[in-house]
Amino acid sequence: MGIVTLTRSAAGKIAVTFPYSPDFVAKVKSIPGYRWHPENKSWSFSHTDEIIDKILKVFESEEIRIDPALKRSIPNEQSGAPVAAREATVFQSRPHTEAHGVNNLEDLRREMISRKYSHKTVKAYLYFNRDFLSHAGKSSSVISESDVKNYLLYLAEEKQSATSTLNQAINALKFYYGGTLKRKFLYEIKRPRKDKKLPVVLSQEEVAKILTSLDNVKHKAILMLVYSAGLRVGEVVRLKPEDIDSKRMLIHVRGAKGRKDRYTLLSESALKVSSEYCNRYKPALWLFPGPDKERHISIRTAQRIFEMACDRAGVKKEVTIHSLRHSFATHLLENGIDLRYIQELLGHKSSKTTEIYTHVSNKDLMKIKNPLDQILGIKGGGGI
Repeated sequence: MGIVTLTRSAAGKIAVTFPYSPDFVAKVKSIPGYRWHPENKSWSFSHTDEIIDKILKVFESEEIRIDPALKRSIPNEQSGAPVAAREATVFQSRPHTEAHGVNNLEDLRREMISRKYSHKTVKAYLYFNRDFLSHAGKSSSVISESDVKNYLLYLAEEKQSATSTLNQAINALKFYYGGTLKRKFLYEIKRPRKDKKLPVVLSQEEVAKILTSLDNVKHKAILMLVYSAGLRVGEVVRLKPEDIDSKRMLIHVRGAKGRKDRYTLLSESALKVSSEYCNRYKPALWLFPGPDKERHISIRTAQRIFEMACDRAGVKKEVTIHSLRHSFATHLLENGIDLRYIQELLGHKSSKTTEIYTHVSNKDLMKIKNPLDQILGIKGGGGI
């Protein structure tokens, strides 16, 4: 979205600036004591360590630049020795330097960009490496295997992170210490056992209720495209009008996960609603633009649309907008579509990823006669 910059104002306050974003505005307003200065388009706060921590916390997943004048030392929880506060959570203006002994990770960012990693992956790897250095309170040059193990224990025990999060953290640390700094100890770090969780799937009736609960044609078009094409939420928000191929009844998904392009299905129903939306609003650059027409709507906005639709439809399952993608795949499987085709439509690299839907499909389970019903002679039942 943009870089959040913290500087010290002439009045001795903390000045916060960033490119306009409704999400960023909401975050900064969640911090008490803010003031907006329209003349220089900045926000200000009292200069205290507590406020700095709160700002860094609400923007922890974003790129941050911080004026060295705002930094201070805090005690290490274990030794009591002073370490650089939050140095690992910020970007410095000058690359390849170390302030207070903590690397600014600019070399990592440059390496990932030069190797054409996606923006999302760059952002995630930088986050985990900053968070790790902040947790260790050391320079990257003196990091040891025990520091890595302690950080992973912290993620697992204190933050209750999922296995996927732990694996992403390991990937991020291995890329930097193993790939960029050529440290070998990281390859001895064991990965956690994977959670064997099944996706939550909506029935076709529930999907219909969710989609018909919406009156806003833009919102309806978004959710219909997600379900009918099996799109990831990041894919639907980045669609452009030219990606909708109405002649071939296909959707061109560009630069998806793994920087892969693919084609997936375009349903007649989704095309009808999308055409109605386009005729009314005339989108240009993005199919679903945000308040700033030069930017697409945010992923969080799409998620909120889905949550609102579930509330209106009375769907109580613990689902997210990604559940529409899971449901699309499961319903295709139940309709007899071969897993290889479903894999292509979803853009899965491995068939093992697609095979998870065989565990949630009721295609074969519905053929099984429950022994309790046989004993009691029950032929059919009602819902709960």
